[in-house]
Amino acid sequence: MKKHIPNLLTLCNLSCGALGIIRCLAGSPTEAAYLIVLATIFDFFDGFSARMLKVTSPIGKELDSLADCVTFGVLPSIIMYTLMTNALSTTQLSAKWALLGLIMASFAAFRLAKFNTDTRQSEQFIGVPTPANALLIASFPLIIAHEGYLAEYLQIFHILAAITLTMSYLMIAELPLLALKFKTFDWKSNYSRYVLIIGALLCLAILRFDGVPLAIILYICLSVFSKYKVSAA
Repeated sequence: MKKHIPNLLTLCNLSCGALGIIRCLAGSPTEAAYLIVLATIFDFFDGFSARMLKVTSPIGKELDSLADCVTFGVLPSIIMYTLMTNALSTTQLSAKWALLGLIMASFAAFRLAKFNTDTRQSEQFIGVPTPANALLIASFPLIIAHEGYLAEYLQIFHILAAITLTMSYLMIAELPLLALKFKTFDWKSNYSRYVLIIGALLCLAILRFDGVPLAIILYICLSVFSKYKVSAA
């Protein structure tokens, strides 16, 4: 029975993604955003439980990628499409331009396929992970709904388009990024990871939803700094 526990958690992740798509298309992107957060928790614990129970399997790996493609690929794209559609209502541009938001799903699928076949990503990520990108996109409707500092900017089509193109590229870019995998818990070998966790928590505590984009920027910057430091040494 225990070998099915990780797969059950993965299917919970997938269910969150499917339900999130329904809620977003029904006009509730904020509910879809919360479902991405819930799915991220399931995504963390499916891998964690598989390692703890020692029941990792090829089927579990493939199932995880399929679930991630829906929850962290398709759903963020639809959220972005919804935000772009709303933003276009204040411009003279055609509503068809909102379809640009859907390209994120294609890049996420490519990112996941690349991850499954890239042996370099056992200790680090190459390109922004799809859950990190999904959490970034999920923060946008929450920032708008709670009238955060960035709310005004996230209702401008050109800014949303620039974010879509930038994050789509960063998911498949040859950019080494930190993985929160601890072999030991000493400060010296995990300095960047601890700084990232503490910094992200501070961003969220002080800025709430506005802190999510800042936390993602911190993640990328710390990863680049960490890689530069290792190369220089």
